[in-house]
Amino acid sequence: EDPSLERHFKGHRDAITSVDFSLNKKQLASGSMDSCVMIWSMKPQTRAYRFVGHKDAVMCIQFSPSGHLVASGSRDKTVRLWIPSVKGDSTVFKAHTATVRSVHFSSDGQSLVTASDDKTVKVWTVHRQKFLFSLSQHINWVRCARFSPDGRLIVSASDDKTVKLWDKTSRECIHSFCEHGGFVNHVDFHPSGTCIAVAGTDNTVKVWDVRMNRLLQHYQGNAVVNSLSFHPSGNYLVTASNDSTLKILDLLEGRLLYTLHGHQ
Repeated sequence: EDPSLERHFKGHRDAITSVDFSLNKKQLASGSMDSCVMIWSMKPQTRAYRFVGHKDAVMCIQFSPSGHLVASGSRDKTVRLWIPSVKGDSTVFKAHTATVRSVHFSSDGQSLVTASDDKTVKVWTVHRQKFLFSLSQHINWVRCARFSPDGRLIVSASDDKTVKLWDKTSRECIHSFCEHGGFVNHVDFHPSGTCIAVAGTDNTVKVWDVRMNRLLQHYQGNAVVNSLSFHPSGNYLVTASNDSTLKILDLLEGRLLYTLHGHQ
């Protein structure tokens, strides 16, 4: 059936930068410019948790695959791992020398990849919270980094107008996709791991095949696209844009399916 607005959550004191569902869909985590992390329950009339610890805006957030941890990255240059319960205990690691724009768990929950304005992508072990290695070929801020579903590849998007594909084992850049039209705000892997979607400041969404390194699909919008997410089936893509709307794209038919209005 057509999507409809189910509910909305109020509680942050400034713009919200990032949201993520737990795998069981019972909780929603959000990060905000107010420096707080909030965990919302999908059960009605249940109080949200507010986690305080970051000294500056929270730029990115993600639940671990098990749902037992929440990672957040901040303008205070740190990454925090929170336990999403009443106490909200967290451990902090000094991750980068500038704003952390992106955090992402590998699908086995063992590794974390972070991206920063210090132009690097870093990989960490989750349980020992140990730094493993840096990927440092970007020559401008790195906005987003993601593991492939099988954990063998990493994709990163930078204000140097490239999207880079890395081999996690050899730590080498396999391919650079050059974006001539604008910067890339967000990138993510298709659930199959065979392609990536790229959200651009040139109002476009592009889908690239990472085996052949060729453009598969190109959607032209009328406003900057800030983030995107694949449906678990891999058949749809949802995008969020500066025109206050979300759009649902049908990847099989290559067309816009829905435009969702609700934000002001």
